[in-house]
Amino acid sequence: MASLIPTTLSLHSRLTRLTLTLTQTPRPLLHFKATRAMSSESTQRAFQLRLDPLTGNSEWIVIEEQEQEQEEQISNNSQKPLLATTSYLDMLNDSPRNKAFRQAIDKTVTQPCHVIDIGAGTGLLSMMAARAMCNGDSSTTCRSSSSSSSTEGMVTACESYLPMVKLMRKVARLNGMERKIKVFNKRSDELQVGDDIPSRADILVSEILDSELLGEGLIPSLQHAHDMLLVENPQTVPYRATTYGQLVESKFLWKLHDLHNNEADTGDNIHLVPSGLDGILHVKSQQYAMHCDAIKEEIKLLSEPFKIFEFDFWKRPDSHREIELHIKATKDGIVNAVVSWWILQLDCEGTIFYSTAPGWINSAMNTSAGHWCDHWKQCVWFVPGKGMSVSKDEEVYLHAVHTETSVFYNLKTDVLRKSGFDTGDPQLILSPERIAIYGDREWRQSMFQALRNALQERVNSLCIVADDSVFLTLLVAHLSKTSHVISLFPGLRDKGAQYLQAVADANGFSMDHVEVLEKRKTCLTMHDTHQKKVDLLIGEPFYYGNEGMLPWQNLRFWKERTLLDSVLSKDVLVIPCKGLLKACAMSLPDLWKSRRCLSNIEGFDHSVVNTTLGACGELPAPEEGPCLPFYIWQCGEIKELSEIFTIMEFDFSKPIRPCYGKAQVEFTEPGICHGFALWIDWVMDSDNSIVLSTGPDKRYWKQGVKLLANPVAVGIHESRKMVEHISTVIEASFDPSNGELIVRNNFI
Repeated sequence: MASLIPTTLSLHSRLTRLTLTLTQTPRPLLHFKATRAMSSESTQRAFQLRLDPLTGNSEWIVIEEQEQEQEEQISNNSQKPLLATTSYLDMLNDSPRNKAFRQAIDKTVTQPCHVIDIGAGTGLLSMMAARAMCNGDSSTTCRSSSSSSSTEGMVTACESYLPMVKLMRKVARLNGMERKIKVFNKRSDELQVGDDIPSRADILVSEILDSELLGEGLIPSLQHAHDMLLVENPQTVPYRATTYGQLVESKFLWKLHDLHNNEADTGDNIHLVPSGLDGILHVKSQQYAMHCDAIKEEIKLLSEPFKIFEFDFWKRPDSHREIELHIKATKDGIVNAVVSWWILQLDCEGTIFYSTAPGWINSAMNTSAGHWCDHWKQCVWFVPGKGMSVSKDEEVYLHAVHTETSVFYNLKTDVLRKSGFDTGDPQLILSPERIAIYGDREWRQSMFQALRNALQERVNSLCIVADDSVFLTLLVAHLSKTSHVISLFPGLRDKGAQYLQAVADANGFSMDHVEVLEKRKTCLTMHDTHQKKVDLLIGEPFYYGNEGMLPWQNLRFWKERTLLDSVLSKDVLVIPCKGLLKACAMSLPDLWKSRRCLSNIEGFDHSVVNTTLGACGELPAPEEGPCLPFYIWQCGEIKELSEIFTIMEFDFSKPIRPCYGKAQVEFTEPGICHGFALWIDWVMDSDNSIVLSTGPDKRYWKQGVKLLANPVAVGIHESRKMVEHISTVIEASFDPSNGELIVRNNFI
């Protein structure tokens, strides 16, 4: 399915420069980062980017907000693919969050006043505030915002993202709140007192937080609100946020960032990060959101939790702060990472809290302990290299810095061992998972064996690397000094070429035998291949920037192979030679609850948003919940209920074509089936002896998840002496015109 990507304005140059948000499952940046829009008296337009995952091509589409309900309904259809892949549904299913905000708003909004909601989403907080004002109004009739020019009893809802504005208005109408909330389809910094609203607001209610706390523009949004939109000394919900951290040792986390030291043990003599070029390829120095409870058995805690920064919503925040903390090590070990989280204090008295702390933190403020959600996780900051060795009771100095949107750390000890900000100028920045894959001994040995076998009987071969794999380019150049390699690098482009030049000497090959096409081409000609047919076409496959997408969207390799058909030799060897769509029935109670249909949320009916947000449940025919990408191992409670089975096969020796597959699934474990995990295993040779799996036990890849409308009890339950569903039929069809994979099941 072609995905829709919201185009947003950069925080640092928001009026002049457009930047693209390419992650697959975000909640879009709602405030200072806005969908590009045009407006007139009757229509508002937003431009969104439609990405074709099989070609990498994109096109602009226009979303219009028409006054007529019929036209609005038609427009909604084009938005479903985008809103189904955002985190709105998961957020609205977060009951502890919703309850905490409702309690704090009821406690804070006790009489008619002017309330502003920044980043209003579906309008849940706005409706809570409007209801609280009505409950606190001593008059017999609660006044609506349209009954007077005064802002007393008025809720201003600011939402920059047009598709959410459309949903908000539907939800408000459904709950009879449309006259009590004034909705603005604007960024908060575009609101003007005296123009849009008659006066400043008395109370701010807002939830513009990501897992790092600051990434959705919290600081600049609060700064502008205090400068231009709020009265002096306003009340706010939340009242305060505090970030905390803990020093940890973890081999798993180490592998996610230290490629130089991990590849030293692979034994293939390929040097992606040669000695002396440590900054040539690594992860970006930032915090990464992760469900750390999923790896708690692989984490060694090396300190007690410590407070880092405090952010008061009720006053104007600073753009930049630095702090140095002295932390005592509680055990001997190697600090590989700083795990961080935050705690919200929602009321000024300090009685209502929400926390993103990991489950091992025992605190009265950790009110959401044991509750899994995907929209907020813990964050991990990687300590560069092998980490920093510490001894019990040794003092560690943590230098923490926050900007408007991020937090950074620097560590050192009293014996001057230092680890923190990397001052290098890396030519390539890859995701932590890609770094871990490239450092994985088993994966590299499989690739090495497959390519060595392919090149044994080929002299002076012409090889095309069809994807963005710098590893395969280096591997072919290393294994065959007589081969000529053309790397397409559709995503890396010039960065890939510069990287190869930098590491060529360390890997013992000449750039005379390796080239990167300067311009991206839909099809290659014999001129591009120097009048020679291609006898080896390879890929991992890996496409730069697409790591968060569904597994089968890497079938772009098949599309690329098809477009190259005219320059392929008759006996061309394609690696991988085929892909196998694999699946497994799963019990996923936490994930299913986070994606279930919405009904009553703290007294407000949200059922109208279910189809658009891609919820699980009884959706109107023929609507079905979408397949979405997740790291299964991070999905809370999980259990496999069947053997792994194959649904269909993709044959890359032939041009791309429609595919259909069907399999009967026998349940091998009793339990509650919530859906199926799906992924692709890549077969690297014709003997099927080298297979690279991307299944749930391979933690560096995301799987596709198809959730059931309703959970189903399966297997034989001996204790109850009864038989539930013992099998089901699952079928899938692949459409090469748009890359869409349709999955259906029929329980028997």
